Amino acid sequence: MDAEIRIYLNERGLLLAPGATARDALRHGAPELLAAAEAGMALVTDGRGLPVSMETPLEAGAILRAARSSRRTADADR
Repeated sequence: MDAEIRIYLNERGLLLAPGATARDALRHGAPELLAAAEAGMALVTDGRGLPVSMETPLEAGAILRAARSSRRTADADR
């Protein structure tokens, strides 16, 4: 049995199963942002500030930031 991995989401440590994705991290650590991130209204970035796909598998020690986006989506312009 594999041990859990520790990742950091918005400066908060989380323990997740190996193979967990950025979506899983949001589901457990910031559920209030999950729907917004899936709709493109929130952004998930890595420790360098680069965007991370919701399907990105995480490694132990991963650092993620999630926040609502101030950018308007293409649908909002219509």
